[in-house]
Amino acid sequence: MKKLCVVTGSRSEYGLLKPILKRIEQDKDLKLQIIATGMHLDYRCGLTYKEIENDAFHINEKIEMNLASDTAVGICKSMAIGMISLAEAYDRLKPDIIILLGDRYEIFAAASAAMISKIPIAHIHGGEITQGSYDDCMRHAISKMSYLHFTSTKEYRKRVIQLGEQPDRVYEVGALGIENIKEMTLLTQQELEETLNIQIKMPLALVTFHAATLEGNTAIMQFKPLLDALDYFTELSVIFTKSNTDTGGNIINELINQYTIKNSKKSVAFTSLGSLRYLSIMSHSSVVIGNSSSGIIEAPFLKVPTVDIGDRQKGRVKSSSVISSNNSVQDIIEAIEKALNYKADKKEIVTSYENEDTSYRIISAIKQALQEGIDLKKTFYDFR
Repeated sequence: MKKLCVVTGSRSEYGLLKPILKRIEQDKDLKLQIIATGMHLDYRCGLTYKEIENDAFHINEKIEMNLASDTAVGICKSMAIGMISLAEAYDRLKPDIIILLGDRYEIFAAASAAMISKIPIAHIHGGEITQGSYDDCMRHAISKMSYLHFTSTKEYRKRVIQLGEQPDRVYEVGALGIENIKEMTLLTQQELEETLNIQIKMPLALVTFHAATLEGNTAIMQFKPLLDALDYFTELSVIFTKSNTDTGGNIINELINQYTIKNSKKSVAFTSLGSLRYLSIMSHSSVVIGNSSSGIIEAPFLKVPTVDIGDRQKGRVKSSSVISSNNSVQDIIEAIEKALNYKADKKEIVTSYENEDTSYRIISAIKQALQEGIDLKKTFYDFR
């Protein structure tokens, strides 16, 4: 029986990984191991490891790594703590392969520890570009440390190969987030109101904004114009989901707190909604606003227009329903107006991220690689 160890460090990435976790658990030839770290163990983020346990998954290791600081020095120290603790966890669990998704600093630490520990890595969502964040560099670095690659589009597959990875180890499988939606029964507006103890008024904006860590502006300068723009739309209700623990995340969350206190009749904020409630709210929204990848991948699939602000998602493949905006108040207002008056037939909104049997194809490829044997002495593929 092969041991597949999934490392998860954030609420959003765990939501995407759930189809993978279920398939591993259901496979008699595989044993699932879960390491929860990063934001999952951070009280500022709602201790979301409890969501994993509530979904009846067993967490083999809980690794606290986040310091109570979102400065560059604090993040670096958190990564160092994470790498030490993850290496020790790998030594105890002795997995046959590590499964990682994305590009956050927790996942970079997990990949670094696995590489030094000589444990092969299967990386999901490589090859993507987010020019406004240091996640961009981390994602490509994780790809170079990984053995198997599962990209969400053809363009991203080509980019991983361009990094020198052998084409026969790079699979285009689509986005897990879309498979997740297909398997969910999303909540009705009434069910959302009952479970969240709020009244949802239309039109509704779902706002998720994270610090663009490579932009020259501070978190305040990045985010404050969005709040000023929202003031222009007096009839627009707003549901905020709070920022990650990246550099500047605490500042953004404090601004959200101040805004919702001042505008309590039209806005509310949640530290963590979980994937079901988050996607359910998205499905009922008139517009998704911010700079989260969910506005690029999941929102178009749900036929909801997106206002994508700043450079954090610059470079990603985007649907025609994604309206880009800079960080100026006027540009954001114009983009929101355009989204609220989106005229295209929503049935015509298409996404490049949809594919069939995404999680099945990932697990099948991993099983085949483990059966055939993995040689970690990779050769560089020269792209021609």
